Amino acid sequence: MKKVEAATLEAAYAKAAKALSCSVSELQSEVVQHPSKGLFGFMKKNAIIVASCSKSKKVESPTSENSTDTIEESVATEILDTVKKTSQKEKSAPVERKTVETKTAEKNAVLDNFFEADAQEEHSDEIEEEYEEENVVYDELALMIENQLKELLSHSCFDIDVVEVDVHDNTALIFIDGEDAALLIGKEGYRYNALSYMIFNWLHSKYELFIKLEIAEFLTTQQEMIRNYIKPLIESVEKEGKGKTRFLDGILVQIALEQLREKFPDKYVAVKSTREGKKFVVINEFNSPAKSRH
Repeated sequence: MKKVEAATLEAAYAKAAKALSCSVSELQSEVVQHPSKGLFGFMKKNAIIVASCSKSKKVESPTSENSTDTIEESVATEILDTVKKTSQKEKSAPVERKTVETKTAEKNAVLDNFFEADAQEEHSDEIEEEYEEENVVYDELALMIENQLKELLSHSCFDIDVVEVDVHDNTALIFIDGEDAALLIGKEGYRYNALSYMIFNWLHSKYELFIKLEIAEFLTTQQEMIRNYIKPLIESVEKEGKGKTRFLDGILVQIALEQLREKFPDKYVAVKSTREGKKFVVINEFNSPAKSRH
């Protein structure tokens, strides 16, 4: 049996016949997913068939209604399942490795040490293979997202010619650039904030991913600006033990939150809002109200 994916059913049959070294008339196949153009590039689906070569049987036409159902848990869902499984194996790997190393230390026999070393080398190979498999899965998911973003932006009025996506540690790193990159960012980053919010809701609900969106060098510039802004604040917090930022808009408050949490991992760092909806970041000691009563 061979699982084949292509843009159309005809292309899928031809691809399966080539992979199985037989003619299309000798294929025995089942349609798992019919092709669909989707809407504005979203939910676009290729044709997926499962085929085998059988010279004694003709190609069976799929008549079951179940085979024509559009399956939401398609290639992307399979990719996510694989990522979760490999991630769980990776998390358990150090514990198993530590157990092997502990046993090695307890054994003094040369023969035992020899076999123990073989076991460690074999276990390291398994971890490396799982890591490579996860990278391949992330690469496939990144390519899917990249193609869908290109399709979406091709329908916009902006001249965007660079769309690159990389997926790492459950985060989609997205880079967009082009002649109209500044227009896509908008005044004070309002279009950037809207696009970032839209992409996050799509990728997080669909693939359980977080995002980092970079348009031209907008995000890098904003990060550097906030880094310079919070330098005096950091000095003040180190002396006084607490502090807060001025009111920040959009992505700036998130950038400030990340940088201040990185600088003060042992302090309470959070975003607060006024009644008017203005946001700022506060830095304080944990349980400071309780301490002040003593």
